[in-house]
Amino acid sequence: MIERLQDLNFLHLFYFWSAVRQGSITAACDHLHLSQPTVSSQIRKLEKTLGHELFDRSGRDLQLTEVGRTVFEYADEIFSAGREMLGSLRGLPTERALRLSVGVPMYVPKLITYRLLEVVLRFPTQVQIEYHEAPMEQLVADLVRHKHDVIISDRPIASERKSRSFNHPLGDSPIAFCAVESLAEQLRGDFPNSLKQAPLLLPSPHTQLRCHLNQWFDENAISPRVVAQFDDSAMLNEFGSGGAGVFPTPAAVLDRVRRQYNVELVGTLEDVRSHFFAITAQRKLVHPVVMAISEEAPKILFDMRNGTNLSGISSMQDAAK
Repeated sequence: MIERLQDLNFLHLFYFWSAVRQGSITAACDHLHLSQPTVSSQIRKLEKTLGHELFDRSGRDLQLTEVGRTVFEYADEIFSAGREMLGSLRGLPTERALRLSVGVPMYVPKLITYRLLEVVLRFPTQVQIEYHEAPMEQLVADLVRHKHDVIISDRPIASERKSRSFNHPLGDSPIAFCAVESLAEQLRGDFPNSLKQAPLLLPSPHTQLRCHLNQWFDENAISPRVVAQFDDSAMLNEFGSGGAGVFPTPAAVLDRVRRQYNVELVGTLEDVRSHFFAITAQRKLVHPVVMAISEEAPKILFDMRNGTNLSGISSMQDAAK
């Protein structure tokens, strides 16, 4: 099979594909700026290599044989993929720039994702970010096919996947509950017992944060009155801003959430924490930008909760060496 593939001349295949797409060999010659004898002879050589006639030459019109139709379908896929490849290359960074393809599950808080990726903006070398948001299973499948350099997630990869992808802890944050001012005032005094009667907005059951919250609810005999549950953390925050209920958020982004959504703190659960991970296809971090994010992440999460400024230039310079 390998020997047969080496014998296949893809330029000959391209001439055949062009003739079929243009409707005739004459039209293909005009399109390709080649003489008709040149294109016809190359298509003949393709037929000899394949061992099949591709055109029915009994009539004046260009008619494909059954084999010809099959070959054209494959050729169309091949050259369509080629066009996609060339289009993709137009968006790649120059040789002087690094490229970072990041996958992020839909529920990871956008504010934390941004602050972690903000490291890229201060990186001493030019970096082009490609940000992809999708369900975790799709991101992991793309990671093992090397479509992403890293996944930033709030949960580690399950053990059965560890042979092909690896978890690198970035840090954690306790969980704060927020609500509009009137509801926050009602619930703040008896928190966390006040959550027993409170309308709750929660992440979807399949998220890691929801699993941690459910465990805490069980341990504290709380049966939550769930008003709504969300795959998207930003939409959960929007509903909370509208007064629909109390909602959890990592304490690391509490100040930003309060300002952006005009809500107040009800209380913080130190025993329930969101953990964040960089997931890569390598056991050790090798991409310099991912290394910088990993080194800066604990400080970023700490500073976000304490409202201090971020710098981190020195360690990023070390990572770039």
